[in-house]
Amino acid sequence: MATVDVDAYLDRVGVPAMRPSPEALATLHEAHVRTIPFENVDIQLGHTPSLQLSDITDKLVRRRRGGYCFEHGLLFAACLERLGYQVTRGMARVRPDSPHGSRTHLVLFVDVAGTRFLADPGFGSGLLMPLPLEDGATTEHGGWPYRLRRDGRLWRLEKPDEHGEWVAAHAFDETPQRPIDYVVANHFTATHSHSPFTQRLIVQRLDRGSCRKLFGNRLLVEHATRPSGQPRAVAADELDEVLRWLDIVLDEDELTRLRQVYAGTEPPGA
Repeated sequence: MATVDVDAYLDRVGVPAMRPSPEALATLHEAHVRTIPFENVDIQLGHTPSLQLSDITDKLVRRRRGGYCFEHGLLFAACLERLGYQVTRGMARVRPDSPHGSRTHLVLFVDVAGTRFLADPGFGSGLLMPLPLEDGATTEHGGWPYRLRRDGRLWRLEKPDEHGEWVAAHAFDETPQRPIDYVVANHFTATHSHSPFTQRLIVQRLDRGSCRKLFGNRLLVEHATRPSGQPRAVAADELDEVLRWLDIVLDEDELTRLRQVYAGTEPPGA
């Protein structure tokens, strides 16, 4: 935790230091999600993302890159603790109603002012703000509703499907996790052939009312209150421009390698 530069982090997300409160937590959570991209570029380049806080800080804060749930969550948790919050690190099973849903998603429980909140800044196009850990708690996230439902010892984070039916995005209990648990989950997520993160480039940028998504070579802007457009194909020579539009800037070596992988001329990690 001591390796995290909180001042640099707050400058990165554009929020001043504030005393712990539910309102301050919501402000910081939203600023984090709207500023730091969700992306798996390193995995597409054949690298397993480091879970060392010094490496995460260098990547997401100083180099102004993004990352996926483990990187987002560990950085956010450490900064919250440095700011005086009580944080418990947990794990969720993504798509719990699917036989292929894996327990590989980092979630955070933050206790402040007598209330426990689910904080989840690394859930791709999901939560813009924390949710109170209360059965039936429903909140809007940039126009997309989410709710929490208690199911025995499990909590289910639910969102409406295209028919308006509530479906589970992920499910979790409140068991604290150890650092080694994330090492194991990170290894699977970054290296296994069945992981969606090894199969294609994924970038998501959630904002109020819209979400920009690059899945493989398909770019889509989804809207909360109006019909979304059709996805368009992105060629390898457009990657730099598109990634910059998604707030990701790569160095020349990274961009060259990603173009090769993206165009299918070189397998990841070759």
